[in-house]
Amino acid sequence: MRIFAYALRPYDELGYLDALSRELGFEYDWTPDYPTLENVALAEGADALCIITNPMTPELLDRYHELGIRGIATRSIGYDHIDVAHARKLGIRIAHAAYPPEGVADYAIMLMLMALRKVKFVQRCAAAQDFSLEGKIGRSLGSCTVGVVGTGAIGSCVVRELQGFGCRVLAHDPVEKDELSGLATYVDLPELLAASDVVTLHAPGLPENRHMIGAGELARMREGAVLVNAARGSLVDTVALLDALESGHLGGAALDTIEDEAGLLPRSQPRRARGPRPRRAHGAAQRRRDAAHGVLHRRGRRGHGAQQRRGAPRLCRGREHPVRGVGDGLPRGSCMKSPLVRRSAPRAHDLALGAT
Repeated sequence: MRIFAYALRPYDELGYLDALSRELGFEYDWTPDYPTLENVALAEGADALCIITNPMTPELLDRYHELGIRGIATRSIGYDHIDVAHARKLGIRIAHAAYPPEGVADYAIMLMLMALRKVKFVQRCAAAQDFSLEGKIGRSLGSCTVGVVGTGAIGSCVVRELQGFGCRVLAHDPVEKDELSGLATYVDLPELLAASDVVTLHAPGLPENRHMIGAGELARMREGAVLVNAARGSLVDTVALLDALESGHLGGAALDTIEDEAGLLPRSQPRRARGPRPRRAHGAAQRRRDAAHGVLHRRGRRGHGAQQRRGAPRLCRGREHPVRGVGDGLPRGSCMKSPLVRRSAPRAHDLALGAT
């Protein structure tokens, strides 16, 4: 059997694939590039593909079927990036990864802690040598009410792990789990949103769940509450989320995923795999796209509010010099003034944690 792997990371995944090939006795080839219509031929002679969360469209599936591909395995739990119905018509079998839910649950709780303790804002200030306490006082997770939306395998694990923090836990799911009795109180979604200091999403990315957190739901949330999304980007209306952050109604958003992220590739990915640059959209569509790229808006203007002009001076122990590429939030090659010169309150882009 021969496997071709796309978007393989040479610094970790390649070693595992090589070890498995020797253990199980299959051959393989690989590329760091994502699959496109232009590089379909790389998989010629393979029986199956190994991919990551890149879109597998009917056009791509047709081409791979013509090459004799009979199976596709995605290195992810989710498989909504694959047109499974079309693959089934072609006789291509689809497989996805299964791993313990503790990993995602741990990550979600880490995001809660980071947002409540304003870690990103603290890091940005520390990079500019601002070690003051103003605007940086956080909250204890144990003093919060946490609302868990979706109590499947991952959501249930989050509920169980939160018991160690001593916080009150609310839950919402169409199917209530008996094993969570005594650990969480099931309520309807409006009540959960209104009563929670932290809302964490663990619902599936089904069409009926698209924008289940929109402007109305965000308005129901407590002033200063934190939204965590380690599930699917489509669950949240990104434009409404930006408005809630910029208005100051929400205290923060901790995001492992974001709407319209399918076209995003890691910075290390070669430019040729990214395809042509799309034409700039306008209005809400552009705000969602910019948000996926880490750009927030304030009063209709595009940019990073705290970003300073390139080469701006910063005072540091009596000397003036530019800061270049230090710390999260400081653009490489740009500068930020010393707290002796300028100190501002945290803004939305300080409170929103970017996807990792």
